[in-house]
Amino acid sequence: MQRYHALDFIRGCAILGILLLNIVGFGLPSAAYLNPAWQGSVSLSDAWTWALSDTFAQLKFLTLFALLFGAGLQLQLPRGGRWLTARLSLLVVIGFLHGLFLWEGDILLDYGVIGLVVWRVLRDVPSTRSLMNTGILLYLVGCGVLLVFGSLSDPEPTRSWLPGAADLQYEQYWKLTGGWEAVQNRLDHLSSGLMALAAQYGWQLAGLMMIGAALLRSGWLTGQFSTQHYRQSAAWLLTIGFSIAVAGVAAQWLLHWEFRWSGFYLQTPRDLASPLISLGYAALCLAYWPQIARWRISHAIQCVGRMALTNYLLQSLLCTTLFYRVDLYMHFTRLELVLMVPLIWLINILFSLIWLHFFAQGPLEWLWRRLTLLSAGKSHLTDRAG
Repeated sequence: MQRYHALDFIRGCAILGILLLNIVGFGLPSAAYLNPAWQGSVSLSDAWTWALSDTFAQLKFLTLFALLFGAGLQLQLPRGGRWLTARLSLLVVIGFLHGLFLWEGDILLDYGVIGLVVWRVLRDVPSTRSLMNTGILLYLVGCGVLLVFGSLSDPEPTRSWLPGAADLQYEQYWKLTGGWEAVQNRLDHLSSGLMALAAQYGWQLAGLMMIGAALLRSGWLTGQFSTQHYRQSAAWLLTIGFSIAVAGVAAQWLLHWEFRWSGFYLQTPRDLASPLISLGYAALCLAYWPQIARWRISHAIQCVGRMALTNYLLQSLLCTTLFYRVDLYMHFTRLELVLMVPLIWLINILFSLIWLHFFAQGPLEWLWRRLTLLSAGKSHLTDRAG
């Protein structure tokens, strides 16, 4: 299968960028992930950290990763149905184990479940335009469902948005203590996540995967358009996307992150802006790829992208150890947590460079491939029935 170095680079940026938000999920209570005023008030530095993170990173790198995941499914379609079913089923298992025993913020389970549906759509929809239109429609349906949830919700904040002292104490207890108590709570999170996936997020995720596959089919993601096209696309996508995102951030700030608005309705501007900004980031990379490819750091980030699964799980291992085993949980502000991210990036980059100097694949990528081969059987390459 042909390797696209620019896509490896973009995937590496996505994996590293995801940590800018996940670090808050590791180091602070779950309510802090979306609500900077989770304690009832917020410092100016934390408010600005949230605003900048929400504008430039929140959901943007996850969206970018989802687009590339869909492109990856399109690239692997020739391997056949047994290969893809085995590969994605194993991803579901990996995600379930990660979410149950390491960190409740897992995304792999969601990607595996939705991917099992999406690859069949990619196989059965030959038209690139139809695939793109379907993806956009599904994404907008997910945004609409969020608005419906907002109209049906109680205006009073839930404990997941504005936790009380007892809630915070209990969350700290099970995260630091671990054991069966932590497993039970993570299982509850997984159950809630699957319900959200079925009701709302799954529509968006499926839509993004289809859009990513359509962009790969068209040649847009593989750099087959002109440099001028990518530069103009980046300018338009980022201008429109940031205009929507900044409006949503400003509205949340002015409303003091009131649950009725910030918990549902004002999530929609972020959801609408994120695909535009993510594609704008990708367009920038593709527009300037000849120059970017000459940077030394470019090769390092490509290595991170080639070991995306390993590096994603490595981030979880490092952060859960740091915050839950070394007992640094709730010891840092949002700004201080974000400032810690480059250190973990450095570990990701150095590990990827050293490992790929000696081996062709990351350790978990190799294991995933071997298990897929065993599950799919020797005839997987010729199976096209699905």
